[in-house]
Amino acid sequence: MQESDNDITRTSSATTPLIVPRPEHGISRANISANALKVLYRLKQENYQAHLVGGGVRDLLLGHEPKDFDVATDATPEQVRQVFRNCRLIGRRFRLAHVHFGREIIEVATFRGNGAGTEDASERCVENGMIVRDNAYGTIAEDALRRDFTINALYYNIQDFSLIDYADGLADLRAGRLRLIGDPEQRYHEDPVRMLRAVRFACKLGFSIEEATERPLFELGHLLDGVPAARLFDELIKLFHAGYGLDVFEKLRHYGLFALLFPDTEAALASEEHDFPVTLVNRGLANTDTRIQAGKPVTPAFLFAILLWEPVRSRIERMVAEGMPINEAVLLASAEVCARQQSRVAIPKRFSLPMREIWALQPRFEQREGKRPFRLLTHPRFRAAYDFLLLRAEAGEVDRTLAEWWTRFQDASGQERAGMVEGGARRRRPRRRRRRKPGAAKGGTEPGAGSAKGAQ
Repeated sequence: MQESDNDITRTSSATTPLIVPRPEHGISRANISANALKVLYRLKQENYQAHLVGGGVRDLLLGHEPKDFDVATDATPEQVRQVFRNCRLIGRRFRLAHVHFGREIIEVATFRGNGAGTEDASERCVENGMIVRDNAYGTIAEDALRRDFTINALYYNIQDFSLIDYADGLADLRAGRLRLIGDPEQRYHEDPVRMLRAVRFACKLGFSIEEATERPLFELGHLLDGVPAARLFDELIKLFHAGYGLDVFEKLRHYGLFALLFPDTEAALASEEHDFPVTLVNRGLANTDTRIQAGKPVTPAFLFAILLWEPVRSRIERMVAEGMPINEAVLLASAEVCARQQSRVAIPKRFSLPMREIWALQPRFEQREGKRPFRLLTHPRFRAAYDFLLLRAEAGEVDRTLAEWWTRFQDASGQERAGMVEGGARRRRPRRRRRRKPGAAKGGTEPGAGSAKGAQ
């Protein structure tokens, strides 16, 4: 049975939260961002409620270092802006206050309610079960039950440093269990991106997904069609650029969600008889995870080059078999696949263009004669394209000797490089000599002058 908004209101008003005093939980202010503490204390001084909430509290309890710190308060966004000069208000769907401290941003959200029977009722809009606007404010109890997962509905109260739990989140945290608050199907209809968040948190924390929360993942993936393509791009970056992308890929495929996000790729992987396409994706995501865990930079351009390469490669092969030149086939296949993908996940041009350059450079690695290797080596996308070539070689898609040649070529001295391409240079077609014009002086500057042919 699905809970209505009124059900949630009655439940929240009747719910007595679990209050865990400071000596009985492991959160210390020493582990909280100094800027987050500034925001909490300042709101408290202005007689507003102020709580650390969400992932920051969850991660502190698990002994992890939080990536960011979010604050929940009964102050409206406008009131928060009055308190902090370094504050900007953002968002229409969810109105938020961002308090800036250099590069660090502390997000401050006002307690959300359901808006039923209040003057804020118009600020909460639901269309076909999906929340399209949620700026109706309420109490902390209402706010807790409007959050997605129980482990994200824990509040650290700066007033007395206690922990407040309205949804049995502490029990789920201790059990390593991911559970939605309320009726799972209704909550997924309200915001289908919660399905992707379920996968993300399960992979990030190593938690199991509670049965009632997991079951709709197999059935409601089609709801993602109603999510803006730009928002899905943002969610996928969170999924694949957090150091556990390979696990995410496998879980998304398990629930049938990957096929809805990358239909061309899933079709290519499902129909491929050989194993190297899946191997390339697996190896690419594993390498990305390794770089992230080592603190090295990664780019969405390379990520999407991995995820979309198989349908591009398959299309290139068909075009070349029909007689199209390889370079033209790469450009056309890339354009076709990217155009279809944009309707599902909107990849910004600042990433899609370099992604397509990575693909376009792949045939040039086969050209190892004359000056071509030297020109390719100076291309701005050479390093990313070379890394992609290594993945293709590891997956068995191209001969390993090709990748090994380029590895040696990069590390070789100028003389060694010349020797590596010398054989290819000798095989090149000799330049045609021009015939000397009649009457031209022997030994003149005319090209070909002095040759036997020109002297005739």
